[in-house]
Amino acid sequence: MKPMTRDATLPVPWRTALLAPGLAVFLAFWLLPMVSLVRLSGGTNWLVTYRALLSDPRYLQSLLATVALSLGVTAVALVLSLIAGLMLTRHRFPGRRLLVSMLTFPLAFPGVVVGFMVIMLAGRQGLIGSITQALVGHRTVFAYSMTGLFIGYLYFSVPRVILTIMAAAEKLDPALEEAARSLGASVWQITRDVVLPALTPGLIASGAVCFATAMGAFGTAFTLATDIDVLPMTIYTEFTLNANFVTAAGLSVILGIVTWVVLAIARSLGGQATGAAA
Repeated sequence: MKPMTRDATLPVPWRTALLAPGLAVFLAFWLLPMVSLVRLSGGTNWLVTYRALLSDPRYLQSLLATVALSLGVTAVALVLSLIAGLMLTRHRFPGRRLLVSMLTFPLAFPGVVVGFMVIMLAGRQGLIGSITQALVGHRTVFAYSMTGLFIGYLYFSVPRVILTIMAAAEKLDPALEEAARSLGASVWQITRDVVLPALTPGLIASGAVCFATAMGAFGTAFTLATDIDVLPMTIYTEFTLNANFVTAAGLSVILGIVTWVVLAIARSLGGQATGAAA
């Protein structure tokens, strides 16, 4: 008599029941709003609407400024996080856990709080202004400019990147570095030929997340918005102050497409880097 076997595959009704909550959330909070947003963004004529948006100097400048700011924040965050992440991973010293906690603490702050901290640092009554007033006789204020926004974005971007890099660095095989060192490779050569290729997938993934976060960040820009014209602020202005729903929806779609393209490229590059490292 053959023993009874149990099929591990769930029946179709059970699979449908388990997927139903996730599908309902997906439909209600992503698909339907996205369909409505895209439909609204077309206005009376899709081609005319998007051509007007992409040819308008103000909107185009806002888009380019947002992309440039996000790329700059991503590049600097990757460099700083790479240096700090490798140092924290490879060295054990008193207070290391406290330092890691302090570096990742900004993840708990919303964008408005980050913007307020930038104002306290480089605003009209900020610390930097007080120091420059005492040293050179005039206050240096840059909190309400793209420089201040750059610092704010960098402040909450570094923790996101450094955690990914530390996790990837923990998985590095020390034997590979020892082998390169035994063959006479210098520290720079080991970093360039062994460490960086192994960390490349993590760098690409964290960089993509950093870029996407900076592209869509609103709270910090809203707090510092004096001489700042980034796309989330432009969308907010068109939606709330001008009641121009078609323009706001169209700019939102453009922002989403640009971010999605960058994420898709990063996903492709990350897959290629993983294959090369393997």
